Amino acid sequence: MACPWAHRAAIVHSLKGLHEAVPISVAAPGATGLWEFSPTQQQQQSGARLAPTLDRANGQKRLMDVYKSQSGGYNGRSTVPMMWDATQKRVLNNESADIIEILNSEFNHLAANPNLDLSPANLKEEMAQWNDRIYRDINNGVYRCGFAQSQEAYELAVESLFAALDEVDAHLARSRYLCGEVFTLADVRLFTTLFRFDPVYNILFKCSKQKIAEYAHLGEYMRDVYQIPCVASTCDLDAIMFGYYKVLFPLNPGGISPAVPRVADSRVLLEPHHRHELSASVVTQ
Repeated sequence: MACPWAHRAAIVHSLKGLHEAVPISVAAPGATGLWEFSPTQQQQQSGARLAPTLDRANGQKRLMDVYKSQSGGYNGRSTVPMMWDATQKRVLNNESADIIEILNSEFNHLAANPNLDLSPANLKEEMAQWNDRIYRDINNGVYRCGFAQSQEAYELAVESLFAALDEVDAHLARSRYLCGEVFTLADVRLFTTLFRFDPVYNILFKCSKQKIAEYAHLGEYMRDVYQIPCVASTCDLDAIMFGYYKVLFPLNPGGISPAVPRVADSRVLLEPHHRHELSASVVTQ
């Protein structure tokens, strides 16, 4: 739930209505430092202290054990998201860009929302252009800032990051979504970074030139996407703050979690965004 790459898959999975057809097992950082399967959100909200659970496909406790259980074993990195074939007992894919395309198109016969197409054929080229720009300088750009090993590397990364954010903000002044009136996978890929930006990347990764909330259009765009039915349920800010500030990255040795910026408060995220004035279309269930 902390990982922006896994969050992409969760959003598409939720929008397409694949909860019954393609079950999800949620991995979280465990006591051993490895990904362990965690209780469901409903169980966590009960307030009880809960031991790690088992994945829904194979009954394994750790993600690493699922990877290793495929024929021939596996000794590489065990990453999320990962799509598993429960019949053939093998990893189908662990690249988020591929997985969201698969979830969008390959399970329509089982999906609750089969007519929702987040990757229309007529927008493929435009989406690819945005995906390249956003991945290089925004999705990956925040990590290039946070893990820069020299002042020069940091300054190059931060300039590229904010040049890209400025470009996207200017584009959104005249376009409801990245590809006009149609919400696409390109928007999903951008949203998961924007959602983490002010509470995490701006502070922990030194992406400090400007907050998303301070942009003329990016903040409203983020609220617009958050308010699409089934998106908010995939956004777990508590898990994000815990993952980034407590366990996943060696950038906060004191383990102190900062106060969450008001822009990330769910009440603020549900405030009117006025983005509908740019488009006649709305994503619906």
